[in-house]
Amino acid sequence: MTTIPGLHHVTAISGAPQPNVDFFTGTLGQKLVKKTVNFDDPGTYHLYYGDGAGSPGTILTFFPFADSGPGRAGPGMASAYAYAIPTAQFDRITDDLAVAGHTSAGAGLRFGERFVTLRDPDGAPVELIESTEATDMHGFHSVTLWERDPERTLRLLTDVFGYQHVGTEQDGTTERHRLIVPGAERGRVLDVIRVAGAQPGRQGAGTIHHVAFRARDDAEQLDWMERLARAGHRTTPVTDRQYFNAIYFREPGGVLFEIATDPPGFAIDEPADSLGQQLKLPPQYEPMRARIERVLPPLRVRA
Repeated sequence: MTTIPGLHHVTAISGAPQPNVDFFTGTLGQKLVKKTVNFDDPGTYHLYYGDGAGSPGTILTFFPFADSGPGRAGPGMASAYAYAIPTAQFDRITDDLAVAGHTSAGAGLRFGERFVTLRDPDGAPVELIESTEATDMHGFHSVTLWERDPERTLRLLTDVFGYQHVGTEQDGTTERHRLIVPGAERGRVLDVIRVAGAQPGRQGAGTIHHVAFRARDDAEQLDWMERLARAGHRTTPVTDRQYFNAIYFREPGGVLFEIATDPPGFAIDEPADSLGQQLKLPPQYEPMRARIERVLPPLRVRA
């Protein structure tokens, strides 16, 4: 059985875009690989961060809504994403962040791996997890899904997507399940948590909008549509997102899942060596460029 290779990207919501750009390109050293607009709201940026090539498994994207109120993670939402940090660099990177004033919002040991948690400008947790497989800081280790009742979600992830349940840990009121998909791709780990007495979440700045998994090509994506339908999970039709094709569905606990294709990639509309430097618009909005550029605030990106 074909398994999901791992994560393609994670999309979150932020407040004003400039502090977001400063944190992810400056503090965390990610590359802004695409500066475009929200395809459903072209008066708002859609910002993509990742490695230099915008490789699947490295991409974190944001809808920066300047007037968005603060959100709060809760059951039925993805609650955190984590970058994989090479073991040999973990102490240096986390020490440098501490010296620069980016104090940890938590630290410890999770399934035998050290981790620290930072907060982005909107208060969202950004986890850094020690990894023996990582070669640099560009790429996901995992995403955490917060469920009120994890059983049906775990069944989808193991029986349909091909993840293996490798352990459970209890930390106070939090029960955490660890799942890993076989292989050596970035972002092949998922955590599923249940928190006793958890209050409902609220989407807004500082929360995750959806989690996207990889399909290597269009044919594989269509195969996932059929397999999900047979398992009782109806997806949307294929949507052209310019840099990948996407299908969406809600998993049993309520988290919005996407399956996105690897191609065509982020170099389809600008040279690979200058990704993220210019505002790129999908064809339907190109005639509105002057108006869109007047609405969007200018962004400064650290060299």
